[in-house]
Amino acid sequence: MNCFEIKGLNLYYDKFHALKNIDLELESGKITAFIGPSGCGKSTLLKTLNRMNDLVEGCRITGDVRLFGEDIYDDTDVNLLRRRVGMVFQKPNPFPMSIFDNVAYGPRTHGIKSRFELGEIVESSLRAAAIWDEVKDRLKKPALSLSGGQQQRLCIARALAVSPEVLLMDEPTSALDPISTGKIEELLLTLREKYSIIIVTHNMQQATRISDSTAFFLLGEVIEYDSTETVFAMPRDQRTEDYITGRFG
Repeated sequence: MNCFEIKGLNLYYDKFHALKNIDLELESGKITAFIGPSGCGKSTLLKTLNRMNDLVEGCRITGDVRLFGEDIYDDTDVNLLRRRVGMVFQKPNPFPMSIFDNVAYGPRTHGIKSRFELGEIVESSLRAAAIWDEVKDRLKKPALSLSGGQQQRLCIARALAVSPEVLLMDEPTSALDPISTGKIEELLLTLREKYSIIIVTHNMQQATRISDSTAFFLLGEVIEYDSTETVFAMPRDQRTEDYITGRFG
């Protein structure tokens, strides 16, 4: 089954046509990578999938976006949508509060008050984000005292705490060192068993290491979309080949 089906999607920022006739079917239980040069629409499409572009003044969208068959722009509760479709950003953005309170924040906003239940959610989320053993003895310490790589895994735990179905990741390792990047990539491969993951990356090697499918974007259009192996080994479009071989980008 597809987690997202996108048909005829166009997005405008005032008069600028940022996404042009996007048609994509993104499979559930897989990791899909969006690649392409800066400013080609990758992150714009990612933010469209949990309606973060609603917050941008002058943004207008036409077309159809469905999450497991439901139209996300048709009287959808945006808070519920963002619970189902979590987001992890390029730079780690923990809240200025304790490690515990960062992870408990989402469940609390959705009405969970029991300290015992919150404790169980925090532990299971931190375990799922492969950071529990590093922080279990300092849950009351500020989240901002963690290293960059730990902060990013904490942000992943925070996203997991509300039991999403899909995880959107906008270059989640671009601000991290190689060791932290490796830990996040290992983590994503284990999370794929429970979640559908869509990741924007500029790192072509990362796309080949962790993704099942890859979409190549250029100037607001999807030029090519196929299994990652096919896109990188036998691209159908010359522009795809030029990009992945480093001739531009």
